[in-house]
Amino acid sequence: MKAEPSELLHRFFAGLSEHTFQAQLGIADPPLIDYVTDLLVRFVRSDAVYRIRSLNGKPLAQVAIMMSEAENRIGDAKRDVHRHIGDFTLFWVGVYPEALGRMQSSTKKDHLVDYCAQGKRAYWIASTISSEDDSFDGELLGRLSREFEMCAYGLREVRREWERRDERGDSPLSLLFN
Repeated sequence: MKAEPSELLHRFFAGLSEHTFQAQLGIADPPLIDYVTDLLVRFVRSDAVYRIRSLNGKPLAQVAIMMSEAENRIGDAKRDVHRHIGDFTLFWVGVYPEALGRMQSSTKKDHLVDYCAQGKRAYWIASTISSEDDSFDGELLGRLSREFEMCAYGLREVRREWERRDERGDSPLSLLFN
């Protein structure tokens, strides 16, 4: 039976994340590794990267504006925006740090935003907002805040490995996106 593309993608990122975090970095934290894997799978789609929207429905692409938007929300919605800010900054700092220069150019509101500091802060704030949602894990978000730089480094290593596999031609990404 042939695996669905989303299943292949999840297995690919799970294998790379587990190997990178456990074997290379010595981090044996399955919930954290699963979160990083899910982040990679979710953010393959640009609509997930830019899912936070203004009140008029426009996708928000700058952390400074997302931070302002988070302050206008309460409860689960506020936690969700802060968590997304953490995910957004972790993704860009970890997977595509070369894009930060463009994202933080002098013409952008993010010009003075420190993505690492704001990502850590956003995860911490999200971890402190209680929820009735059974799937909410405040402790995990707290670990993401404390381990933000390590997770970003791990994501850079995951990217290096997927690029090596792309060059060798044995990456499912080339099958899915070519």
